[in-house]
Amino acid sequence: MAPHLFSCVVVAGAAALVLTADAAARDPCPLTAIGTAAVVAVRDGRTLALADGRDLRLAAIEVTDGARDALKHLVADRMLRLEKLGAEYDRYGRLVAFAFAGDSTQSLQQALLERGEARVSARVGDKSCADALLAIERAARASRRGLWTDPNFAPLPAENNQRLREERGHFAIIEGRVSSVRESGGIIYVNFGRRWTRDFSVLIPRRLRGTFAAAGLEPKQLAGQRVRVRGWVEERRGPIIEADAPEQIELASDGMKQWQEVRP
Repeated sequence: MAPHLFSCVVVAGAAALVLTADAAARDPCPLTAIGTAAVVAVRDGRTLALADGRDLRLAAIEVTDGARDALKHLVADRMLRLEKLGAEYDRYGRLVAFAFAGDSTQSLQQALLERGEARVSARVGDKSCADALLAIERAARASRRGLWTDPNFAPLPAENNQRLREERGHFAIIEGRVSSVRESGGIIYVNFGRRWTRDFSVLIPRRLRGTFAAAGLEPKQLAGQRVRVRGWVEERRGPIIEADAPEQIELASDGMKQWQEVRP
């Protein structure tokens, strides 16, 4: 049987997060096996050149430059077992998959997240898969592993508009308390301040309200909640992130109190 994304145990300090077989059976991550491959080169922290001439892009994660060395270590002299979630190729013709090195039941994505060498991307493609990956990311962040030793990678405060503008065009994780939720035309605006022309907002297509509600994130009920949002920062009068997948928004129960900003 092909390995599932939930076959992992993450330990953060004294707290252990165990993804049990029972939980996986109730809410599996629907990966589909698509074969094996040999690696001939590591192009960057999430891109591998395969012996058959294809490039493999590791699904569901964002990485920094430092992830390349960690990935080289993980794949050294080992065959990969590949499993897909959704489309098999991206628009650039790269294979997109979850990859398992040798006999490991832990995906390369899980391993990089556990080491703090990656962040969960904005669009994973399945809520149950995303929840498992986000749990690993949270544990690594709490333990200050890898990139999480640098406070500059901490979730950015939603009220710091200047900092958010500096992140325009970049992937970011932003945290704050939702001030209000409004609708206009085909968009639901999740606002983090009263000045909509300046303050940070998350834009959710109105047609996706049911998708978010089914994932436990009814947009109107986010008002007053502290949430964590991930995605690519844009600017439309004020800084915004477009959210078209429920996994982009988490309830931020662990908060930001442990982090301190070091950049202006």
